[in-house]
Amino acid sequence: MESYITYIGFLSGFCTTIAFVPQAYKVWKTKSTEDISLLMFLVFTTGVIGWLIYGVLLNNLPIIIANVITFFLALSILIAKIKFD
Repeated sequence: MESYITYIGFLSGFCTTIAFVPQAYKVWKTKSTEDISLLMFLVFTTGVIGWLIYGVLLNNLPIIIANVITFFLALSILIAKIKFD
C-alpha cells in the first residue's frame, strides 16, 4: 500500500513541477516578466523551500525531488524578474 502512496506523490509532484516549465521557458525566451508579481514569487519560493525542508525531515523522496526542481524553476523566474525589470 505504501508504494501506491509514493507513486501518487511522484505523479502529483511531477504535475505541479512540470507546470512551471512553460512559464520559465517563456520568461527567458521573451525576457519579459512584466505581468509577474515579485512578491508572489518571493512568497512562493519561500514556501517551496519550506516544503523541501519538510520533505528532507520526513525523508520523503517525492516531496524532495518535486521541490528541488520547482525551486530551481521558480528561482530562474525570480532571477529573470530582478534582471529584466
